[in-house]
Amino acid sequence: MKNDIFESVSQRGGKEKDSENGRIVEIANELRRGCELYESELRKSQKDVSQLDIEQRVAEHYAKEHGLWISIDEICKLGIPGPTGNENDTYVSNDIIYKVNNLMNSRSILILLDKILWHNNLFVETAYDLYGFTGLDGRTVMPVLKQQLVKNAVPATPIEIETYMAALGFCKTEKDGCFESKQYKLWDLFPRNVLKDNDGDIFIVDAEIQKVLK
Repeated sequence: MKNDIFESVSQRGGKEKDSENGRIVEIANELRRGCELYESELRKSQKDVSQLDIEQRVAEHYAKEHGLWISIDEICKLGIPGPTGNENDTYVSNDIIYKVNNLMNSRSILILLDKILWHNNLFVETAYDLYGFTGLDGRTVMPVLKQQLVKNAVPATPIEIETYMAALGFCKTEKDGCFESKQYKLWDLFPRNVLKDNDGDIFIVDAEIQKVLK
């Protein structure tokens, strides 16, 4: 989930985080069930469709049924266009940044939702909300994420990032921007994705995350 530097995120309570994480888990479970049913029907008709195609069709149907679908024509109304990266187009409105994720890194809606949950558990202050889904009917579907802005932020230095991650129990690997703990591997932790506010507090606004298999 890449983006250039933008001011992102205020502090957020545990109950609010738990509520949104629970909501994301419920949506992910519904999408998984929908994908299993869809795939079962495809096997009967012997159609060859990719897993991502299945996820997109199920997500589109779910979003439209539950009021989570945002027309592609409405996306520009979310806010002023912000930094665009490898995986996200962003829109800024007041204290919020919206990220339209093209799935280029995760290659899966369900994997992206897992990564959002891991990010939210590790970095409560910059937790994501799943705002909805957008795309072209019957074609590409993209999750729309919502994150608060950290005000008056500047990029953290590599040393500040390393010190902060060490305090969280992560060890730096030989590869730049990569850190590991017993539970997670994180990478892409470069200054463009890690901010420091006026009080010197560090905020991870974006990171690639993988859970360590036991």
